[in-house]
Amino acid sequence: MHASTTRRAAGAVIAAAALVLSALPATAASAANDVVDPTTSFYVNPTSTTAEAAAALSGQARADAQLLASFPSATWFTKGTPAEVQAGVDELLDGSSAAGDVPVIVLYNLPFRDCAQYSAGGATSTAEYEAWIDGAVAGIGDREVIVVLEPDGLGIIPWYTTINGTQDWCQPAEADPATAASDRFAQLRYAVDSLAALPNAAVYLDGTHSAWLGVGDATDRLIKADIENADGFFLNASNYIETERLVKYGHWISDCVYLDLNSWWQREWCASQYYPANPDDFSTWGLSDAAFDQAFADTGLARDPARQPHVVIDTSRNGTGPWTPPAGAYSDPEAWCNPPGAGLGLAPTADTGDPIIDAYLWIKVPGESDGQCYRGTGGPTDPERGMIDPPAGQWFPEQAAELIALANPAVSRPACAVDYTVHGTWPGGANVQLWIRNTGTRPVDGWTLRWAFPDGWSIANGWSASYASKGGQQLATNLAWNRVIRPGERITIGFIASTPGGADEPLLFFLNDGVCVSS
Repeated sequence: MHASTTRRAAGAVIAAAALVLSALPATAASAANDVVDPTTSFYVNPTSTTAEAAAALSGQARADAQLLASFPSATWFTKGTPAEVQAGVDELLDGSSAAGDVPVIVLYNLPFRDCAQYSAGGATSTAEYEAWIDGAVAGIGDREVIVVLEPDGLGIIPWYTTINGTQDWCQPAEADPATAASDRFAQLRYAVDSLAALPNAAVYLDGTHSAWLGVGDATDRLIKADIENADGFFLNASNYIETERLVKYGHWISDCVYLDLNSWWQREWCASQYYPANPDDFSTWGLSDAAFDQAFADTGLARDPARQPHVVIDTSRNGTGPWTPPAGAYSDPEAWCNPPGAGLGLAPTADTGDPIIDAYLWIKVPGESDGQCYRGTGGPTDPERGMIDPPAGQWFPEQAAELIALANPAVSRPACAVDYTVHGTWPGGANVQLWIRNTGTRPVDGWTLRWAFPDGWSIANGWSASYASKGGQQLATNLAWNRVIRPGERITIGFIASTPGGADEPLLFFLNDGVCVSS
């Protein structure tokens, strides 16, 4: 569906000496939407692309996909007509609203997205893109949602001249050099303004990551794309940079935006990871912290998290940090593309303990390929992996296994298994038996099994459990006599269901708070 992003570090933005200018009228960037606070619970989509991938796998690969599907990852919308994106968003938000959770969606359909590389595609004109955004807006309505707006949308801009006066590398022949860059900002401003008008949508623009744009360059692009009207920006989408670096980088951009918009300070002067810090030596990054402290002192401003733009960080694959390619092995190592040795990072949470960092999210769906990586060779084999990588967005079982094995912090393997058997069907109904087995090392003392039924399903009669529906989920809770499931033991429950449309097995089962492997 979607691919990872191409990462090319921009030149440093060197902090200039402060000039004494008369103060400008204060302008506040939007603070984070009330949709996101430390108690926010993110939606686990029971029919996610990861759950769908699991259904087509077997053995350990299936178990890996089911484990990853149990975490809340973003749902990507990358194509379709306005009516199609409206219907898709509406369906997802129906489920999240019923569950009482907040979904994360990625809107990824800009013209010339990814500069016609691994994730090529997108709308063919500004008018087509704006109509597509209108469809997404209509699908959201007044429901709660976090919108990650256009990964790479500000990192890769066609025919763009940077704040440093250099011409960016993305120069598609079919784009008009005179208007392509200004069109990109107009498209993003339209999307930001349309989404920001919704009452319960938190909207984040592309802030790239700390091994890419300098702070002043990122700030310049964000302001041009109307960061003032958004809730903030996202970092590290589909990439591998360490969280500690991204947190500092995010604070610096937030500070730089605030200083530029609310004082005589100019974005070109902002310190960054490139100066006075050394990008390769994290111990020097405190120098840029100090430079921002001085900038606030010089301007007379005080940091104000309620008015500064906020940050969300993609931690889906950054548990072990970025890959260092072997020296001289490849003419273009494509370090961003399915690198070996990656691990899951922090699990999604809005409880960050930082007033500027709204959330750690899994924006990239871990386990889905970045694309077919050639690393400067003729392909089609990925020379680092010795295999042909799946196309962008398709499931990559080998990488999924690596991400789980190298997760930092570690993730727990499923401690239960469910066998789902349909003993008989008839028009509109089915007789279903489930076996629940404790595959862990501790007894389960009290349990609720939950899963998502397809629309229209209901249980007419059940046995060996108490059945209820809640938030679009079917719940089966223990009775007094089968409350305890000892390690290695299995119990059975069953029901007669009304099954309009067939009796397919649900994609995910959860026992209490943990996912269950199903065969």
